[in-house]
Amino acid sequence: MPNHPAASDLPALPALPVLQADCANCFALCCVALPFAKSNDFAMNKPAGTPCKNLQQDFRCGIHTRLRDKGFQGCTVFDCFGAGQQVSQVTFGGRDWRTHPGTSRQMFEVFPVLRQLHELLFYVSQALTLPAAAPVHTDLRRALAETEEWTRADAQALAGLDVGPLRQQINTLLLKTSELVRAKVPGRKKNHRGADLMGARLSGADLRGANLRGAYLIAADLTRADLRTADMIGADLRDTNLRGADLRDAVFLTQPQLNAAQGDPTTQIPPTLTRPTHWT
Repeated sequence: MPNHPAASDLPALPALPVLQADCANCFALCCVALPFAKSNDFAMNKPAGTPCKNLQQDFRCGIHTRLRDKGFQGCTVFDCFGAGQQVSQVTFGGRDWRTHPGTSRQMFEVFPVLRQLHELLFYVSQALTLPAAAPVHTDLRRALAETEEWTRADAQALAGLDVGPLRQQINTLLLKTSELVRAKVPGRKKNHRGADLMGARLSGADLRGANLRGAYLIAADLTRADLRTADMIGADLRDTNLRGADLRDAVFLTQPQLNAAQGDPTTQIPPTLTRPTHWT
């Protein structure tokens, strides 16, 4: 039997920031800091650092309940993993860019950095809940603590942070996690890593334990497919048909991926994620 540290011997996990968007405590950073181009996802062009024309003075969206009807589907898909409120309320201590315009440039620079850190925290936190990944839990805990510490850094430090090396380090651990989890699935697992599966007909497919990392599943038919323990990290699920699919134990599935897909009441999702309001 492998000799893994007992839970009592491991360092205590740090208190993590909330890893899902809380728009009520954010200064609409995604509506200002990020650029978007006119496309099927956005009805107009908007440069980075410029407020969206639909943004109101109270930092609320004027068409929030009609975003899809108005051509802003991309807004309904995006999730900052809680970085917005962390920047607004912690990094900048509740000082907003309207009443403190001197903060705006740095605030808009920090937001994308912190979003990357929060996304990494999301993945590592999920990996730590997976018993099969016990051999890498110690290293995952170290990575979690290091990443969490960065989320509490000041604005200047965050603006200058190159997240690349940290992301690479964590990705190695996530790959190992994926291998350990999927190895528990009997039989030969499908490897579709980075595959072009746009529009693929995979209705009813047995994809348990499959490697779908970075796969292009845009508009693919995955109705009634079994995706339990499939590695979904980076998979593009825009307009993917997930009606009746089983994603209960899908590994590294995120809220933005679900938001981008199509589903219905019979789609089974992990309990930590929320069923998108547009699923019918």
